[in-house]
Amino acid sequence: MAAEYLVIVESPAKAKTIERYLGNKYKVKASMGHVRDLPRSQMGVDVEKSFEPKYITIRGKGPVLKDLKTAAKKAKKVYLAADPDREGEAIAWHLAHSLDVDIHSDCRVVFNEITKDAIKESFKHPRPINMDLVDAQQARRILDRLVGYNISPLFWKKVKKGLSAGRVQSVAVRLIIDRENEIKDFTPEEYWTIEGEFLKGKNQFSAAFHSLVGQEKYELKSEADVQAVLKQMEENKFKVVSVSKKERRRNPAPPFITSSLQQEAARKLNFRAKKTMMLAQQLYEGIELGKEGTVGLITYMRTDSTRISEVAQAEAASYIKAEFGEEYLKNDQRKEKKQTNAQDAHEAIRPTSTLRDPNSLKEFLSRDQLRLYKLIWERFLASQMAQAVMDTMGVDLQNGNVIFRATGSKIKFPGFMKVYVEGTDDQVDSPNKMLPDLQEGDEVFKKDIDPKQHFTQPPPRYTEARLVKTLEELGIGRPSTYAPTLDTIQKRGYVTLDNKRFVPTELGEIIDELMLEFFPEILDAEFTAKMEQGLDYVEEGKVSWVQVIDDFYKDFEKHLQKAEKEMQSVEIKDEPAGEDCENCGSPMVFKMGRYGKFMACSNFPDCRNTKAIVKEIGVTCPTCKEGQIIERKSKKRRIFYGCTNYPDCEFISWDKPLPRSCPKCESMLIEKKLKKGVQVQCVQCDYKEEPQS
Repeated sequence: MAAEYLVIVESPAKAKTIERYLGNKYKVKASMGHVRDLPRSQMGVDVEKSFEPKYITIRGKGPVLKDLKTAAKKAKKVYLAADPDREGEAIAWHLAHSLDVDIHSDCRVVFNEITKDAIKESFKHPRPINMDLVDAQQARRILDRLVGYNISPLFWKKVKKGLSAGRVQSVAVRLIIDRENEIKDFTPEEYWTIEGEFLKGKNQFSAAFHSLVGQEKYELKSEADVQAVLKQMEENKFKVVSVSKKERRRNPAPPFITSSLQQEAARKLNFRAKKTMMLAQQLYEGIELGKEGTVGLITYMRTDSTRISEVAQAEAASYIKAEFGEEYLKNDQRKEKKQTNAQDAHEAIRPTSTLRDPNSLKEFLSRDQLRLYKLIWERFLASQMAQAVMDTMGVDLQNGNVIFRATGSKIKFPGFMKVYVEGTDDQVDSPNKMLPDLQEGDEVFKKDIDPKQHFTQPPPRYTEARLVKTLEELGIGRPSTYAPTLDTIQKRGYVTLDNKRFVPTELGEIIDELMLEFFPEILDAEFTAKMEQGLDYVEEGKVSWVQVIDDFYKDFEKHLQKAEKEMQSVEIKDEPAGEDCENCGSPMVFKMGRYGKFMACSNFPDCRNTKAIVKEIGVTCPTCKEGQIIERKSKKRRIFYGCTNYPDCEFISWDKPLPRSCPKCESMLIEKKLKKGVQVQCVQCDYKEEPQS
């Protein structure tokens, strides 16, 4: 029997999953994303005709569109079921135009999860295409086109070919450069701490110098300050002068939104934002689960809302009660705070069924799919669980005029922490650092006093997670834009990643300076955030998309005319590599390629010699005792260390060797990467140094 209804989605994986749920009357086909777009070879926007866009069929999509048209003519009705966001609405609108589907008819179907119940329910409530959503997406596309296709040719002419400029990417690069300047301008300040080890009976605990009697806090800025404090201490006895015990409650983190998923996957799984979104897309569209068939495992992954449906809450509550007991159920009326500027179009990212725990999916998911699913599943389940209860204790110890303070905490009731604890960008003390039973008037004995010199540290460079968080806090970009933005600024060579942290390149700084001089409003975070708010108003039907673009273009056009007249050409000279080409004798220079810097002959194109950059780390090979250890990269771009005498010497290490030897056995020391920071340790004996963040 021929299908009566045609359903069009974006991807084949999604089509396969949905068709199985709908039955024989429905044929589900994939458009493979957008079928129409602005032309790549020209602006495609008529500024004189109220920014009228010129849409064309995307190159290569002709056969796909022809197949869809044939199927549409045979169908009794066509349903457009692209993703439930602005871009999905725009894809549906373009399809409607291409297939002669009435946009005012009930042709649009949306769902937040690809499960049998959700799909069947969504087809009971089709609706017309929402033109406010379409216009908001259209406005973003036209704005980006006006910026990119006007500024980029200027850069090609004045700097070099292949450069680009965009609203969100320019602000992201500016943030990275501003942070680098903060680091360069930072002046370290000396400060000291005095750590102490104390004994109460056989129990040992730590405390640190806090203040002198009668003072709130005493800062130690020099060694002289430390000596002045130590002189005021008498013998080895300290008296407990105050004890405070409190019960502290801790709430779980809310379920994931797009930005928090990218941040947490970076912290806990070491995933780049692009990889996180690729895996999330696969989990959303559907995974083959043996006899169960293809099933969507998570809800839609582009969202800025932490809202959860009542059905999902009830299922999670039932699971928690069965697995952990009633005391672990969410026992208060906590309401998730709505993000500023959040569209709140659909739910948070959660598993489509809490009953599908990660262990039950091991045989069906790849390693990375399983790790991401486990993160999403645990975060959601924890968000529906009871608060954790901590017993905290603070103790002041006095010796003469000197006060030391010790703090500790112990988990009294784990609550949500039984399942999941949110990661942090910085190291924190363990929540289980508990003190012995101390009472006011008790005496404790000093075991060791250790003054330490420190220097204040500059703000850290942005990781992908920190940058996404900052962009979100500033109201710049939206869930769907973060991963592509980070990818673009690296591909263009404006920034590089050094130890997973963004560093601006010379090219990035040049482009930023030109943008700052001629297009300052595009680099203004507040201005860009207002533009995003304008797009939100278009979506809400409060303002026309033409008005938003016109308000922007009036000033932008003036800046553009000024830039075309006054922007000077910039010559970016290749940086000498400090060695000559072994083929022709010409100087070698550094070039920027797809995978970062490399060395090339300056006599190009007559000589096409290229070499990888060899980065020595100042360590002699411990195996052959002759070669130098250099930094290398595997096929998957992972850094490892090897000998310059390879293949004669096969020394290899994933951990960075250090130029000093172990003080215990004189073997090689390495830097071992931990989840938070690095630790120096010996490859032979048990020697280890304190971890450093």
